Amino acid sequence: MRLAVLGGGGFRVPLVYGALLRDRAKPRVEEVVLYDVSAERLEVIEHVLRRLAAGHDDPPVVRTTTDLDAALRDADFVFSAIRVGGLAGRTADERVALDLGLLGQETTGPGGIAYGLRTIPVAMRVAERVAALAPRAWVINFTNPAGMITEAMRQVLGERVIGICDSPIGLIRRAAAALGLDPARVSPDYVGLNHLGWLRGLVHEGRDVLPGLLADDAALRQVEEARIFGPEWARTLGALPNEYLYYYYFTREAVAAISGPTRGESLLSQQEAFYAAVRARPDDALAEWLSARRQRDASYMAEARDATDAGERDAADLEAGGYEGIALALMAAIARGEPATMILNVRNGSAVPGLPEDAVVEIPCTVGGAGVRPLATRPLPGRLLGLVQQVKAVEQTAIEAALTGSSRLAVEAFALHPLVDSVSVARRLLDGYRARIPELAAVFPS
Repeated sequence: MRLAVLGGGGFRVPLVYGALLRDRAKPRVEEVVLYDVSAERLEVIEHVLRRLAAGHDDPPVVRTTTDLDAALRDADFVFSAIRVGGLAGRTADERVALDLGLLGQETTGPGGIAYGLRTIPVAMRVAERVAALAPRAWVINFTNPAGMITEAMRQVLGERVIGICDSPIGLIRRAAAALGLDPARVSPDYVGLNHLGWLRGLVHEGRDVLPGLLADDAALRQVEEARIFGPEWARTLGALPNEYLYYYYFTREAVAAISGPTRGESLLSQQEAFYAAVRARPDDALAEWLSARRQRDASYMAEARDATDAGERDAADLEAGGYEGIALALMAAIARGEPATMILNVRNGSAVPGLPEDAVVEIPCTVGGAGVRPLATRPLPGRLLGLVQQVKAVEQTAIEAALTGSSRLAVEAFALHPLVDSVSVARRLLDGYRARIPELAAVFPS
């Protein structure tokens, strides 16, 4: 099989290739085509992959290209992890909001809207080229904001685009481990949107064990999300929230905690150093990547952990892997007909009551050779459903704004978001992002 990786010069691509190296079942990915707009970044990542493959029998062949059509032609799977505007755009996503006293974050709040507004037109062009050159391919979307981008691409690709995220599986893995259970032997009741969901139940051998976890302070302290939110708030909700809900439930604390460099600014500095080091010393590519990866993983959501005294990330959790395993499991389930149940970003239909049928939601699904089928969920209580409905309305307004180039709709998307407290501020956000991010200004020139 042939896998096209869009954003192939990205820092996390070696994680995907490493997962492919460990996959020995047939059929398997035998060719990986890396596409990126930067030939220099592709060259660096190719050095890392070459060293990862050393000592492996029959590793997938790697090709690189800056020609999108060449990457997509005849692909069986397309993994999309593009970053329109690069990390410089991410730093602007964060800083424009922070300068206005709002949360500055990559996928949540104003920054997530800005990211989506400039990414959707590019993602739609990708979808159109996939439809033309690889109509039987499955697109696995990890481009953020994942739910919004997946929903936009569905307009072209329908069911053949599926969004993935590693946050839900990480939460489930931590909750199961805190109870001494094998994560593979529990069934999660998880529901929401990408980066906005709740684990409401965890069934093991026919019994929901989540209430017991919520009642046990010692066990809860083993779950990073519970340390971030606090046991009492988790018990108040009757659920374990996705880590990104920290930005909604503790907004003031989240903004106040970003006192030094933002996450984007730190990553920009770190990755510039990594790419420069590998260009200077290609033989050290793998060692440089492993070192940079450890730093990156350890600092993930550090502001939330620092503000809540949640402590360092668990070493075993860091080693457990993330989205690359989900991507591989999804490809295996479809290509080899290996049935699996996974939490994915898919069209709602009637799975989540209270949301539009065409809305992309993040819920458990069954996956196999015939594709993906979302599983029905229990209705959300009003205190959760209202937030989901409001953020979904923002996402759908942002999609329409990006597809039409309407500044009025872009302002509406910002203004409707629960983390933006003023229509006047929404207008200033759009102006600020246009001034800082050329790719967004091109979508909304006036």
